[in-house]
Amino acid sequence: MRILIAEDERDLNNILTMKLSDAGYSVDSCLDGSEAILYLQSTEYDLAILDIMMPGSDGFEVLSSLRRSGKKTPVLFLTARDSIQDRVRGLDAGANDYLVKPFSLEELMARVRVLTRTAHGLAQNLLTAGDLSMDIGSREVLRGGKRIELSAKEYQLLEYLLHNKGIALSREKIENHIWNFDYEGGTNVVDVYISYLRRKIDAGQEQKLIRTVRGVGYMLKDVT
Repeated sequence: MRILIAEDERDLNNILTMKLSDAGYSVDSCLDGSEAILYLQSTEYDLAILDIMMPGSDGFEVLSSLRRSGKKTPVLFLTARDSIQDRVRGLDAGANDYLVKPFSLEELMARVRVLTRTAHGLAQNLLTAGDLSMDIGSREVLRGGKRIELSAKEYQLLEYLLHNKGIALSREKIENHIWNFDYEGGTNVVDVYISYLRRKIDAGQEQKLIRTVRGVGYMLKDVT
């Protein structure tokens, strides 16, 4: 999952970025609303976390720009103003949820999981393909009942493949979704991490879940 954080309180911004990154999300962050608009215009995000009171453009203006562009990216507002009017205005403008400062990081993480799950049409935290399962709450990955240990990037890649089960994904689309703007690695990074996943997910298995789609990229295919 790729998340944008737009929060002008630098310390809070850093804390949220570290917390989400440690939880396995790919995170971009900025300190003002005008920059947030540019990020949202250039990349597809699974969630945008927006402070309401920001320099450049406030959260309402960022949200308005996002919805005018036709994007349905879930938006979680952060605000120090706990007024009914602000909540109604934000929700009517297309926000999906609100958190009033100060808030618990654990509550934030729970709301992030709900919003990203809902955006992908999931009723629970469990993603499956054949005998492979991923619990996005506990981050436990099992195949045939056996626990599989994954690095943060391997987990992100597998989660993205599971969310798009049966869909051929190009290398470019995978890279843009999993790696943030700070990434300066090699051009074959997707192929490298697909090979890592195959060793852990498919090695020794009669049914291979990760397929190469010639001329396109990769697909996670359910066992039929």
